[in-house]
Amino acid sequence: MIESDPIRNYLQYTQEVYGDTLYKSDKPEEPKQNTDSTKSLKEFESEINTCLKCNLGQSRTSFVFGVGDPNASLLLVGEAPGAEEDKQGFPFVGRAGKLLDKILAAINRSRENDVYICNVLKCRPPENRDPLPSEVELCETYLIRQIELIKPVLIVALGRVAGKTLLKLDEPLKAMREIIHDYHGTPLIVTYHPAALLRNSSFKPPTWEDFKWIRKILEGAG
Repeated sequence: MIESDPIRNYLQYTQEVYGDTLYKSDKPEEPKQNTDSTKSLKEFESEINTCLKCNLGQSRTSFVFGVGDPNASLLLVGEAPGAEEDKQGFPFVGRAGKLLDKILAAINRSRENDVYICNVLKCRPPENRDPLPSEVELCETYLIRQIELIKPVLIVALGRVAGKTLLKLDEPLKAMREIIHDYHGTPLIVTYHPAALLRNSSFKPPTWEDFKWIRKILEGAG
């Protein structure tokens, strides 16, 4: 995290005046060019959405590229599309997606506002099995290119599988949490997948702590 006294002072001032609902954008003096970034992502999607590099291309219904703000400071990455995502063509839909939207709203963000959401794999593995190393090897280059185009301040891996896949670590999720990792030059942290929160409510408090930390990182970036 990049420390900046002027930014911190400004945030403190605006919080005192306007309350907790106002958050400073991460680069107000030099905003990214929305049109160019959007065009680049759309062009990249059109280049790869017919991919047949692995067998998943034969069984998929949809190529799930991603969704959100092309100039986002926060990039959320899951492991792979599920059945509903494969059907609709968008990541994180259904109950888990709705819960994720609520979590993002709690840190004053949304899919349309400063957040981009995608997966390591763009196609659904059969029976929602974990991604194979060979599939990750072929598809991860697409994720890396998305990161290059979006230029996020922070990447958040949602769930153990996404975390261990990106970090190449065979560790429990607890061991990967509360650490700022590096993923091809961009800071990355790992937290629980929203589907895990639906299965076990005890994961909600640590997840909220993670997202408060995420908000602090984004607000402090300059």
